[in-house]
Amino acid sequence: MRIKAFLLPTALALALSGAPVVAHAAPPTARPTDAVDLDVLFVSAHPDDEAGSLATLGQWKEKYGAKAGVVTITRGEGGGNAVGLEEGPPLGIIREREERTAIGKAGVENLYNLDRVDFWYTASAPLSEQIWGHDETLGQIVRVIRQTRPEILMTMNPSPTPGNHGNHQQAARFAAEAFHAAADPRAFPEQLTREGLTPFRAAKLLRTGGTGTSTAGPRCASSFVPTVPTDQVFGVWEGARAADGRTWAEIEVDARREYVTQGWASTAAAPTDPAAIRCDFYTLVDSRVPYDPSDTSPEAILRGSVLPPAAGGLPRGTEFQLTADRFDLAPGQRVTVTAHVRAPRNRALTAPRVALRLPEGWSATGSGALRGAVPAGKERTATFTVTVPAGAGTNAQHLLGASLTTGQGAGRTDRAVRVVADVRGTLEPLPEVGLFRSWAGDSGYPQLDTLIKPVLTIGSGKSRTVRIDLRNHGTTAQSGTVALGLPAGFTADAATKSYTGLAPGATGAVTFTVTNSDAGLPTANEGGDGGDYGFTITTTSGTGSTVETGALEIVPTSVVPRAGQNHTVDGVAGPGEYPGEELDLSRVWEGQATTGQDASATGRIAWTEDALLVFVQVTDDVLGKKVVPQDCKRQRRTDSVEIIVDPKGNSTDTSTVFKAGIFPVTDDPANGDPPCWQRDADNRQGPGATTAPGMTVVSKVTAPYTGYTIEARIPLAVLPDAIDPTHMGFNVLVYDSDTQDLSSQSRLGWSTFTGVRADPYRYGLVTLPGLTPVDRQPTAPVFPDTAARSVHSAQTIAQSAVDGVAPAAVARLPERALRLTGQRQVAGGVRVTVRADRAGAAYLHTYDGDRSLGERTVQLRPGRPVTVLVPVTGGTPTSVLAAFENGGAALARQVPLT
Repeated sequence: MRIKAFLLPTALALALSGAPVVAHAAPPTARPTDAVDLDVLFVSAHPDDEAGSLATLGQWKEKYGAKAGVVTITRGEGGGNAVGLEEGPPLGIIREREERTAIGKAGVENLYNLDRVDFWYTASAPLSEQIWGHDETLGQIVRVIRQTRPEILMTMNPSPTPGNHGNHQQAARFAAEAFHAAADPRAFPEQLTREGLTPFRAAKLLRTGGTGTSTAGPRCASSFVPTVPTDQVFGVWEGARAADGRTWAEIEVDARREYVTQGWASTAAAPTDPAAIRCDFYTLVDSRVPYDPSDTSPEAILRGSVLPPAAGGLPRGTEFQLTADRFDLAPGQRVTVTAHVRAPRNRALTAPRVALRLPEGWSATGSGALRGAVPAGKERTATFTVTVPAGAGTNAQHLLGASLTTGQGAGRTDRAVRVVADVRGTLEPLPEVGLFRSWAGDSGYPQLDTLIKPVLTIGSGKSRTVRIDLRNHGTTAQSGTVALGLPAGFTADAATKSYTGLAPGATGAVTFTVTNSDAGLPTANEGGDGGDYGFTITTTSGTGSTVETGALEIVPTSVVPRAGQNHTVDGVAGPGEYPGEELDLSRVWEGQATTGQDASATGRIAWTEDALLVFVQVTDDVLGKKVVPQDCKRQRRTDSVEIIVDPKGNSTDTSTVFKAGIFPVTDDPANGDPPCWQRDADNRQGPGATTAPGMTVVSKVTAPYTGYTIEARIPLAVLPDAIDPTHMGFNVLVYDSDTQDLSSQSRLGWSTFTGVRADPYRYGLVTLPGLTPVDRQPTAPVFPDTAARSVHSAQTIAQSAVDGVAPAAVARLPERALRLTGQRQVAGGVRVTVRADRAGAAYLHTYDGDRSLGERTVQLRPGRPVTVLVPVTGGTPTSVLAAFENGGAALARQVPLT
């Protein structure tokens, strides 16, 4: 069942109507009675995603007793490892332990891993959804919500803003969908009918961060000014002091340092000057309960759900929210606005009345009086017809507000709408942006569209088509024109383009050909405003005109010639070997600024009939830590070069590109410290010899050290597709490290934007005149498919045995499914008898209350006891843990040693 398609019309409608501890600690004698009852649940993609919110979660726990938990979709086994050679599932188990220890410093005891694979760094939410599985992963999150019943859901930014990890985006989208789905009895009904769960209506959904400006210091929450005035942003100052005298900023830094595999052990100390300590900001995405946007206290988010409301407020558990029949409104139009009032489960609301608060000049009809008292646990509605003034300004969001007064108190709420022109013309979206907008609209969050600046890329000195999408929001057919207001250095093929007969509700488009007429304009992040050359889109219709904005980003271009006849791959660019222009690879796209001596680079590229040839010369003052040959992976950690080829220049994510990470030197003195290379986060990952057969790399490192050169021959046959010689995407990135802790400080390259390594549309563009590629079918991507599993995590099993949520948040088997008896320590381990009432696999661990001392897996048959020896390797076991799996469901047990 794919429920995503009906979440808005069905789930939302039904939902409206109807002292620090380590998080893995678990008393061995405890028995689950029901799932733990949480107040706050943070939904994330990887260990450490929650790290920036630990000051908030810790304050709420210590001051207000708010119990928080964290959902982590993956264990981050696809990430780097700064302290060891573990990767894949073993690294995932290590990272889980880091996360449990880190969140424990903020008093967070409950961590739920969903066992989805952490494949690689991507900017693509759709790719994340494809690999994780939509319904399966959403169902796990919904199950956790229904079991733990948190009033507050928190997550990350769901939009494809530049540099935003696609895993983060998709985790946030799952959280937003789960906010509705958990309350909807039609969503995952088997959780109700087979597992005995009940729908749960969380009170609020928030995302981390706020778009706007603020001062640091104690007034950071009250000084915040949102970029979009309708955003409701709340702040929690990290400078408050905990019971032990430290600031929560200091505690959060201490927690961050637990993520040693990610190179965070040396995280800088928190500021000691209160005026320099920042706020954690959270933007309200949805709320079923009333709230006060003027409340800047650290507990503002908790009011009305976890905590009672402020004096005079509505009783805790009261729901009050507005819905509108559409988000985009044209001047003079009417919109139906409905106020939904639901009484707490244990208390009626008497004499309820709703009053709207509207922008100046707006009007409304309809009575705010409800039909008598609202019975306990029941809902009443009041419907209004709101009219937008005929002269209202367009391209602006407004808040429609409402106040509810009752005999028990009063409260307020808001709903954002946007006023647009009768005909609105907007820049065509990038594919990922278009998918996000569709998701946001379908899921009931159209206001999130404001997170994304509309941009397209254009090659330096090149032309491209620019489509302007039109939509008629009015009630009559319209004709008119569209004009682009381009900055200096750009031209269009026409001053205006016309459209005719655009029917009410219909969509259309006009297309311009835009040229970067001044090829001398700076490219990449050195051009325009942070890389963006802004322009305007003026759309006229029979009712007037409106102006929208967009931006063009110039990517560098080059002509790649055939290699010289006597070319050899020897680490030296000899005369005539690379006839083309030299590429500047010294622009910084992330990290610290550099000087020419600290880190700079140039490059050249050429081709032969069967290969691409790339030469890179790096100037560097300090050689970072050399990796051992077994650790030839994830080049971003130390001095290295990354060569990227998008064969046809049209990839939407890196699963269809070629990426080679090259270390100029390894820690292998017996073999002369040679270079090594591997493919990473692309069409096929792994050691170079396996994934790029025939690829040759030669490196020359200067002595004394002032830098290095790398020359590579990349066979065309190892690319994911045949090259388009008129439009190939290409980039070279250079990573600079001046330390010995496997962490790079600066990232340079040719086409440089935030997060560019995962954004193919921002790669440079090259032509290869004279090359005739062999026609062939593209190579299907190979994705990592082995995730760390909860049954192999003693910490997960220990938690599950006491909090009632099955390992990996799958369906929970009944207690009778598995019995452990006769457990006792003997020579070599612990002997225990295991009996199941159904066939399945039991994963047994000896456990000392902190770590697994040994593991054994046993296949069980119904009613047939098996006595096994579970090994003990070091330490003294205090209990036996067991995770039992059958038919997609699981159960965790913990028994003390006798």
